[in-house]
Amino acid sequence: MTSSPASVSPVHVIGGGLAGSEAAWQIAQAGVPVILHEMRGVPGVKTDAHQTDGLAELVCSNSFRSDDWEYNAVGLLHAEMRALDSIIMASGDANQVPAGGALAVDRDGFSQAVTARLEAHPLITIVREEIAGLPPEDWDNVIVATGPLTSPALADAILKATGEESLSFFDAIAPIVHADSIDFDIAWRQSRYDKEGPGGDAAAYVNCPMDKAQYEAFIDALLDGPKAEFKDWENVPYFDGCLPIEVMAERGRETLRHGPMKPVGLTNPRDPKVKPHAIVQLRQDNALGTLFNLVGFQTKLKHGAQAETFRMIPGLQNAQFARLGGLHRNTFLNSPKLLDRQLRLKALPRLRFAGQVTGVEGYVESAAMGLLTGRLAAAQALGRDLSAPPPETAIGALVEHITGGHLEGSKFQPMNINYGLLPPLEAPKVDEDGKRIHPKERGRAKKRLQSLRALDSLKAWRDA
Repeated sequence: MTSSPASVSPVHVIGGGLAGSEAAWQIAQAGVPVILHEMRGVPGVKTDAHQTDGLAELVCSNSFRSDDWEYNAVGLLHAEMRALDSIIMASGDANQVPAGGALAVDRDGFSQAVTARLEAHPLITIVREEIAGLPPEDWDNVIVATGPLTSPALADAILKATGEESLSFFDAIAPIVHADSIDFDIAWRQSRYDKEGPGGDAAAYVNCPMDKAQYEAFIDALLDGPKAEFKDWENVPYFDGCLPIEVMAERGRETLRHGPMKPVGLTNPRDPKVKPHAIVQLRQDNALGTLFNLVGFQTKLKHGAQAETFRMIPGLQNAQFARLGGLHRNTFLNSPKLLDRQLRLKALPRLRFAGQVTGVEGYVESAAMGLLTGRLAAAQALGRDLSAPPPETAIGALVEHITGGHLEGSKFQPMNINYGLLPPLEAPKVDEDGKRIHPKERGRAKKRLQSLRALDSLKAWRDA
């Protein structure tokens, strides 16, 4: 750590969750003073989800998910953050509890550790206050890391600055699968009635056919599957345009055949004379073409039931899910439109955003965006140029997703880190010793190559 030059103005970080805590740590470690503003701890001020006034409080699970850097994208993100002196990862490692291959933590010990380290840092000042409205104009370097429960006053001020209609969305999210896990011996590409889209593509959709027995079994699974409940504070309404598929199924067994699973305008090239009883369509979800979403399949089925039920769809029997579906309240920016590659608000460049409000999901992803914005803000304060890590890294892939990796014209949706966000590689056919890799193991081997490439790229970025 270097001492702070007398001429360097402090960076202001709003929000003391995982992203804000990580951002403050990275700024201070770069030798720049930081003021961390947290509204929890102010008398009469609270959120609907937090229980304490500790920094980096975990409000849901105590798991940071898989710690396997070789074959799991979130484990890769762990490794990248450790390589960048992450306070969140260091505190998690120091407060680990048994969880098999996952990194789970003692939530109280974890929060206490983060709080103690931030309070003890000579360049960090923690101020317990609510920032109501936009930060003062003389704050020229600000990180907003207020999470999914951003205070109404600040959210309204951001809305006015951006001209957006809403920051609070009732997400209707359909499951997303990795393209290379779709069985194209069963599925085929075709747009309904062969209609060309804006890009001139008449085969923009992937189609999975069902016969009557398969459809009936699928409807039974939707109706019988366990459903997740809304949290008390969510108050999530159903809109006709985003009804969960199980709610549609409850309205009649034929409803889905006349809705998202209608079999008209499509012909199975392998059996053109037989019309499927129903068809599930998938649409490309990212610019890389590595991810596809199930069209119209927003759902409140619990995650375990989702994976089991959706693998009943012919062509998706081996589907690997980049994310599962849901319907819940969330607060996030339309980041591809509003943020630049420095995660600055285009309308007010003195404001950077970090954490879940940017359109990432998960503890570690949120903290990773805090880590990056902290480094970017510190570089700005010191008059240095710094860009985001390359998209081959997990951190860089998340930045790419939230600032432009989605398809133009499609609705931006939050995302956990997954290999589908990284630039693809060819699956290797032989291992490092020249031995043939069984076709079923090639996908796993490809993940390891992507991870090795990511760590090499991150090291080069860090050390540049």
